[in-house]
Amino acid sequence: MKIIYNRLIPVGKRYYAINLFGVLFARGPCNRTIITHEKIHTAQMKELGYLFFYLAYVVEWLIRVIQYRGLHKGYLNISFEKEAYCNQSDSGYPVRRRHYSFVSYY
Repeated sequence: MKIIYNRLIPVGKRYYAINLFGVLFARGPCNRTIITHEKIHTAQMKELGYLFFYLAYVVEWLIRVIQYRGLHKGYLNISFEKEAYCNQSDSGYPVRRRHYSFVSYY
């Protein structure tokens, strides 16, 4: 995974890193947990196709924002994020992960 360190992306103080089309943009050094989290997102993107992944991500986020009445709470309850957060401490997970595993986190 290519990592680009910069201060512009991701936008906002709350986020340290963002994965855009399989490239990780980060504010500074990334530990194993962050890299594993983002590798899970890369696998999700490859399964769905990059554009469909982002479309599904945004649609689900909007639904979760309404459901949980908050931007950040909505973000934390997106199935893609739930899978990544639940498995980010297991560096071997991206390798043995089954396709479309995020579906079980709806």
